[in-house]
Amino acid sequence: MTLIYLVRHGETDWNRERRIQGSTDIPLNDTGRAQAATTGRLLATREWDGVYASPLSRAYETGAIIARELGLPEPGVVPDLVERNYGLAEGLTGDEIDARFPDAVPGRETREEVAARALPALVSLAEQHPGESIVVVSHGGLIRTVLTEVAGAAHTEPIRNGSVHSFRHTDGTLDLIAFDDPIEVESLDCATEDIEDQNAVESRESLV
Repeated sequence: MTLIYLVRHGETDWNRERRIQGSTDIPLNDTGRAQAATTGRLLATREWDGVYASPLSRAYETGAIIARELGLPEPGVVPDLVERNYGLAEGLTGDEIDARFPDAVPGRETREEVAARALPALVSLAEQHPGESIVVVSHGGLIRTVLTEVAGAAHTEPIRNGSVHSFRHTDGTLDLIAFDDPIEVESLDCATEDIEDQNAVESRESLV
């Protein structure tokens, strides 16, 4: 059995402005770096065998900050864990998307396409770390897809910046341990005050 703890990257300015990021490479802001450090310190209450991340800078920097807190090397990069490509919706707010694309967004990657790359990538990482525990930093849309594939519609809550979601891998299968895993007895408290507004666009996409 391998334990995989999926972490959403810290906040960016586009998160703050409630804009869809997708494959656009937007860096962390100072709040996001602080969130990553908080998450890293929380994860440091356990033992870890590796940190991996999406190649987008907001995820990679989050992973690098967490790795430093854990005393581990820089994250390994996993291209297939990049965020969902939102096509022409990238950079837009929810209202702008509704106004421009009332039916469908041109070029948006489907949930099925995201699942087809994300799940095998996670299984591959697990198989590289049999019996170990790893941290994987990715994105809200991708984590939402993994949750939906593994646990169905059990969790439609917003996936907060810096939040941790734990899975176990056994015999090629991923199972959800905990959404918003509290890591021992502490609760994850790295959200900004307006976290619900910040994640409104991601939440809006949760069932698409």
